[in-house]
Amino acid sequence: MSEREAGRQPEAEADADAIDELRAQWRRERPDMGLAGLDAMALVGRIKRADHLLSKGMKPVFAEHGLEFAEFDVLATLRRVGAPHELTAGGLLKSAMVTSGAITNRLDKLERKGLIERHPDPADRRAIRVRLTEEGLALVDRAVVDHVANEERMLAGLTAEERRALDGALRRLLRSLGDTHLG
Repeated sequence: MSEREAGRQPEAEADADAIDELRAQWRRERPDMGLAGLDAMALVGRIKRADHLLSKGMKPVFAEHGLEFAEFDVLATLRRVGAPHELTAGGLLKSAMVTSGAITNRLDKLERKGLIERHPDPADRRAIRVRLTEEGLALVDRAVVDHVANEERMLAGLTAEERRALDGALRRLLRSLGDTHLG
C-alpha cells in the first residue's frame, strides 16, 4: 500500500517541498477534487515554480555581463544561427515568442549598447535584418559560457539519469501541447 493510499500526507516526507504544502491545503479544503486533480495541480505548480526559481537564478549571471535575460535571448538566438549571425526582425520574433513591440524594445536597447545593428533586407525592402556586432558576438560568447556553468550548478541536485528522465518527460509534455517548432 502506497503512502497516498494509506492516507499519509506528502508534506510529512523528509524531501517535501513548498508544493506539497499547497497540495495538502487543497486536499484539506477540497477533498472532492480527487488525487488525480491534485497530482496534476502539483505537477504544473512544480513546473511553474521551477521556471520562476531557475529564472531568478539566471539573473545574476546575465547582470555580470550587463544584460537582462531578454537581451541575452536575442543575442544567443543570433549567435546560434551561425555566421553572419543575422536574422530578420520577424525571425527573431518567432524565436522569442513575444509581441512585436517587445522585440522592438529589446532591439532598441541592444542597438544603443552597440551589440547589434539593423539594416534593410536587400531581398525585401519592408524587412529589417538584425546582426550581431563584433562586440555583441564577443559578449554573447563570454556570457553563454557562464550561463551554461550556472545552469549546470542549478541542476546539480539531480543525477545524470534524473536529468535525462526529466528532459524526456518535459519533451513529451511539450510535444503533446503542440510545441514542436520554434515558429
